[in-house]
Amino acid sequence: MNMKGRESGMPDEAYWMSFFKTEDAIDRLLGSAVQGNVIEFGCGYGSFTVPTARRTTGRVTALDIEPNMVDCVRQKAFTFGLSNIQANVRDFVAHGTGMDSESQAHAMIFNLLHLEHPVDLLREAYRILQAGGVLSVIHWRSDIATPRGPSLAIRPTPDQCQGWMGEAGFRAIELVDLQNCCPFHFGLLARR
Repeated sequence: MNMKGRESGMPDEAYWMSFFKTEDAIDRLLGSAVQGNVIEFGCGYGSFTVPTARRTTGRVTALDIEPNMVDCVRQKAFTFGLSNIQANVRDFVAHGTGMDSESQAHAMIFNLLHLEHPVDLLREAYRILQAGGVLSVIHWRSDIATPRGPSLAIRPTPDQCQGWMGEAGFRAIELVDLQNCCPFHFGLLARR
């Protein structure tokens, strides 16, 4: 399955960044430091990649299906001197991440769980997370109109996402209040 069939498209970067206070969101979801490697499913412009790399002891593997997004992240890594970012073009929906099992401390799935088979993606995140590893999820809210995002008809609710996360094997699933930093989104955290 190719994810492009249900994507919402990326607006220009300045407009995209107006929806998030990325540093605050990463503080809420990852804390001040992550010990180990992080994988980002769908890095886009690197809005969350850069602040994540600054607080990660390991490597941030940033994956995206769009070569121009990966080029953007690589350029930011160079510009900011962040040698711990590895950005790769990959259709992880169709082909998985290509990462070793239990190799990641944290996995980020942001604005993706509207795809057709979300549990498959969550199972891949579960597979590559180490025991006790953390999954963070952000998604567009479905209870309010938003200036961007996928059709309201395909947006999952927090409850749906929590159910899918549990089905994929995650535990200790909790809702994270992102109202002050991402008013159009909700956040979830879970452990492997």
